[in-house]
Amino acid sequence: MKLIFELSKPGRGNQVLTPYYSPLASREPEIPEADIPAAFQRKQAPRLPEVSENDLSRHYNLLARRSFGVCDGFYPLGSCTMKYNPKINEVIANLFKFTDIHPLQPKHTTPGCQTVYALAEKYLCGITGMDAMTFQPAAGAHGEFTGILLIKAYHASRGDAGRKTIIVPDSAHGTNPATAAMCGYNVRSIASTPDGMVDLDALRAAVGPDTAGLMLTNPNTIGKIDKNILEITQIIHDAGGLCYYDGANLNAVMGVARPGDMGFDVCHLNLHKTFSTPHGGGGPGSGAVGCKDILKPFLPASALGETASPQSIGQVKNFYGNFLVVLRAVAYLMTLGNSGVREAAQTAVLNANYMKQKMEQAGYVCAYPGICMHEFVLDLAKLKKETGVSALDVAKSMLDHGIHPPTMYFPLIVHEALMFEPTETESREVIDEVCEVMAGILKTAYENPDACHTAPHDTVIGRPDETKAARNPVVRYQFDA
Repeated sequence: MKLIFELSKPGRGNQVLTPYYSPLASREPEIPEADIPAAFQRKQAPRLPEVSENDLSRHYNLLARRSFGVCDGFYPLGSCTMKYNPKINEVIANLFKFTDIHPLQPKHTTPGCQTVYALAEKYLCGITGMDAMTFQPAAGAHGEFTGILLIKAYHASRGDAGRKTIIVPDSAHGTNPATAAMCGYNVRSIASTPDGMVDLDALRAAVGPDTAGLMLTNPNTIGKIDKNILEITQIIHDAGGLCYYDGANLNAVMGVARPGDMGFDVCHLNLHKTFSTPHGGGGPGSGAVGCKDILKPFLPASALGETASPQSIGQVKNFYGNFLVVLRAVAYLMTLGNSGVREAAQTAVLNANYMKQKMEQAGYVCAYPGICMHEFVLDLAKLKKETGVSALDVAKSMLDHGIHPPTMYFPLIVHEALMFEPTETESREVIDEVCEVMAGILKTAYENPDACHTAPHDTVIGRPDETKAARNPVVRYQFDA
């Protein structure tokens, strides 16, 4: 398809960008058009595409048809919790009394927004077992960064400057070691046992006076609850370190088990995954961070005028963060209620175990046997050895059946990995249909492997050269003159 710049013709235009006010608002614009001083005006017009409203509408509708989201079909992206998000939460987040709040309004004019944050803190501290929460971080990795800065500030406040190392399991999300490094820490990786748990002997050997903390996901990235979690956090605490909980997989345990009860001192939550904001493609997000009382003095300061602790790490984002993401989370939690949150987690685990068993019955090999939590990992090493068909080939074959591929080649400790997370919002009928498709792909892999090597065949484009795209991306339009 053509780019919007390639559709451009000089002199064409439309009225789509005229300010629009919802009829629900029943009001005229309250802010007059600004008179921009000449010193701040452009010297020449921006090079924007010139298209008719008809062309513009068709262009973006075509783009929408070429994209794939959870409203289009099955989207089992392991470790990302791409579940369906109720539309009522979008309605709430689009109420003009929330969307029209200005970031520079005085605090006394925003009591409704403050109530939303107070409810979010109350509910999420209850779910996580934490004592306080900040909503400034804009995403999960940003939440990790904030949480590790809290740990760093804690050690600094005690004059404990020798703690230079963060311990991270080898099955961790890639953002964990990156976050620790960005905060100025050395990273020490801990091997996993054959059953995917943290090796306790290796952990004991790794801790010492230089240990600042541990970053851990539980359930972990292979979809298992670590049976030794209380011992793990105790080992870190006995060494003088603190424990950080990566909340990426909280969807499996919310309302059932709390990170604070597992011995964690700080955690982040992906509100845009577990608590109902559609995500992917860069946002929006919210990586809310909860902590125990010992870390509360170090929480980020607010731009809205509250008196911050002298020990605060300062702001990590302007104002209160991505407010509408928090608003969606509150609407979601108020809809589910206490028992609903627990039921959502239990259904996610039930769906994953049902799908895992169906996959094994079809002939696939799971990397780790037994009961899983919200996700599981297929190991296609045997399939690749016998047929030459890789995990990538299987993932590409799924596209021909209108299914978004799962996470590929992660965790790194499984070399031909496909990680499935069906979430609680998929029905048994959908899971059955997907498992039938997967059984058919497995049959094709043995009978006609070339068909898998060349997949997809029925999508808008075939298989792109992903290596070339990564090494030589084209990210801007080149004008002729």
